[in-house]
Parts: sequence; structure tokens; C-alpha cells
Amino acid sequence: TRVPPLRLSPWCPRRVSSVLNRDVKQFGKKHMFDASEETCWNSDQGTCQWVTLDFPRTVKVSQLHIQFQGGFSSRLCTLEGCRTGEELMKISSLYPEDINAMQISFAIFQVEETELDKLKITFENSTDFFGRIVVYHLGVLGERL
Repeated sequence: TRVPPLRLSPWCPRRVSSVLNRDVKQFGKKHMFDASEETCWNSDQGTCQWVTLDFPRTVKVSQLHIQFQGGFSSRLCTLEGCRTGEELMKISSLYPEDINAMQISFAIFQVEETELDKLKITFENSTDFFGRIVVYHLGVLGERL
């Protein structure tokens, strides 16, 4: 019997490429994982914003859930991962849809199951002219090995 996937992302150290105006209290990375509809991670401007997750032990990722602010999403997300001591390798490319500038878009992606200790999500083609990304929720589902 297959066990349903666990939510892996809240329990792992993480880094982000930038935070809007360096205001981590209001727009910091922790807000992607706090399950609040009122808070979000808001990147500063620039191309190729990213999030990395370092898992405390090896995991097998199966799904990625991303909730963007409409108008501040990414047309292309690249997933890379690796085991401890190895270089990041591309896992897949994802293509979220941007609903419109006023709505929040939620995307669920099946991921080719890969065993890894680190996951990097790169937001490569922002729908915002200045390259900002706004994420209300980021969920990585899978199993701990």
C-alpha cells in the first residue's frame, strides 16, 4: 500500500535569492510556509529569483504546490536537486499559468520522483516587468527515506 506524500517543506532550512526592500519581517521566506493567506514571500526585482530547500535527511519528492500572486508569477520554473556533496542537476521544467493581475494562481505539479537532500526552484521568466515574484504558498510533497 502506497503511503500518501508528506509535506516536506516546512521542516527544512531554506534560502531565497532576495526579499523586497530587505524587509524580511513583512516579505521573508518563512511566509511561504506559514499556511496564512495574508502573508507571502516577495522577491526584490531582478531576473531568475530562486528558493532552495535543504532537507535534514534524504527525501523522495513527488509533488510541488505553488501559489503565486497573479501578475507576479513565473512562466518557467526549473527544478534542480542533488544528494549531499553532489552538484545540482536539473530534474524538470514546470510551466505555471498566470491567471491575471488580480488573482492568485495555484499550481500543482507532479514531479519525477527523485531522491535528494537539496532542492532548488528557479523562477526564470517572471510575468512582472521588473522580475519580482510573489509566492503565498510553497509546498513540497514526498516521503522521507
